[in-house]
Amino acid sequence: MAAAESPSAALRRRDLCSRGIRLAGKMRADVVDLLDAYVEQQGLDASASVAAVEGVPLAAVERWDEQTGTQRLLENLAAYRAFRALLAQMLEEQREQLGEADAGLGRALAAVLLQVSAFAYHLEELLRLESRGIPGEEGDEEEDGPPPPPRLSLFEQKLRGLGVLRELAQWAVRSVRDLRQLAKPSPATGAASGLAESP
Repeated sequence: MAAAESPSAALRRRDLCSRGIRLAGKMRADVVDLLDAYVEQQGLDASASVAAVEGVPLAAVERWDEQTGTQRLLENLAAYRAFRALLAQMLEEQREQLGEADAGLGRALAAVLLQVSAFAYHLEELLRLESRGIPGEEGDEEEDGPPPPPRLSLFEQKLRGLGVLRELAQWAVRSVRDLRQLAKPSPATGAASGLAESP
């Protein structure tokens, strides 16, 4: 961004970031609760080692502090689009396996899926504000997220679900950090408004 950001755009960005931070915090709390219920209901060991989930970028990133705001938003958006597809698949598998036997877990999964979709939309709004095109905006909703994985055994599905929820909890933490970073005034904005560097 070569030109200084207008005060109204800076205010809007800070407002969107603040709302995003609250959304991500609530989502993380709900995912942690869901993770506990999922482990118990699926009969899994909470400390089970799980391979990285294909199609989901890892929340841990080298040189995090060197990323631009746009890079942060694009990585977050890619991750949440992948989670949206994976959670929808988990929900479908859950219904096939249990039917109405555990409606509570299905409702909790559906609620988190809704939060992930809302958060992805929120990130898109922030990208629009940054005047960046949104990848995949041309109506290819069906294609977002990872390609469907090969058919897994029931146990493999359970382990993949555990991995998805763990990584989603990590992403919620990273999203809060990313949005806090993005909410800081840019040097151009700070200079324009006479603000010194924030501590």
